[in-house]
Amino acid sequence: QVQLVESGGGLVQPGGSLRLSCAASGSIFSIYVMGWYRQAPGKQRESVAVMFTSGGSINYADSVKGRFTISRDNAKNTVSLQMNSLKPEDTAVYYCQIGGRSGVYWGQGTQVTVSS
Repeated sequence: QVQLVESGGGLVQPGGSLRLSCAASGSIFSIYVMGWYRQAPGKQRESVAVMFTSGGSINYADSVKGRFTISRDNAKNTVSLQMNSLKPEDTAVYYCQIGGRSGVYWGQGTQVTVSS
């Protein structure tokens, strides 16, 4: 059974950077989408950055454009999220998602806290 494991969350000061990574424990065939979502306390889960492998299009939430960058390692089935110029409103649990032929998989979430 495929599991996604996220890493890289933590506490950072406003203006700082973090890099989140997500690795699949098994093989996911025919990946068509890889993305990062987040959920802040009392709010619904929202899309942060989503990458479609066919054509390579990427969609970013307006709130993170110019600050966050999503990337993938094809050989390792990993997806990363580089987060720069972090703001307190970026505080949330971040989840990775990978969709392939056998289904859509989610990570368990990693906490990102931006606070001075």
